[in-house]
Amino acid sequence: MNWIYQPWPWYVAGPLIGLIIPTLLLLGNKSFGISSSLRHVCAACIPANIKFFKYDWKKEIWNLFFVLGIGVGGFLTMQLMPNSRAINLNPKLIDELSTYGITDYSNLVPMQLFSWENLFTLKGMIMLVVGGFLVGFGTRYAGGCTSGHAIMGISNLQWPSLVATCCFMVGGFLMANVILPIILTL
Repeated sequence: MNWIYQPWPWYVAGPLIGLIIPTLLLLGNKSFGISSSLRHVCAACIPANIKFFKYDWKKEIWNLFFVLGIGVGGFLTMQLMPNSRAINLNPKLIDELSTYGITDYSNLVPMQLFSWENLFTLKGMIMLVVGGFLVGFGTRYAGGCTSGHAIMGISNLQWPSLVATCCFMVGGFLMANVILPIILTL
């Protein structure tokens, strides 16, 4: 049982993720992606006369069960297999983050950034509220999320997915190396 607590190597996890695509295509020409499930939920729950939400969402109900399974699986893992060890980070990253006052690595995310107390600070508002808006806007503008474009779209040789994935990578690089240090100094 000890093997399940460790991160799986890329040569195991990568092919398992990669096998999702042919399985979905063989099981009914299904498209993999997480962000589309929010559209399905809105189409099911909001009876408004909005063109974007007027489609047969019931054909995609499997996607809602998939996302529900991710949430239930995460919850069960936290309850049945808790991990009390601190997050293992590179010592250089720990030194750099300590200059910004981030020293608590007891959770999956630093509590100095992601907590209810921090939400109502300028740093917290930018990180959580503005960041959440930008992720949602970018997902809608790109026509999907990273999992949909990088895993499904590229494997189907779709040019827009390659462009979107390259933009995700450039945006992540700029955020981590240019914008985040500025926000953390606030």
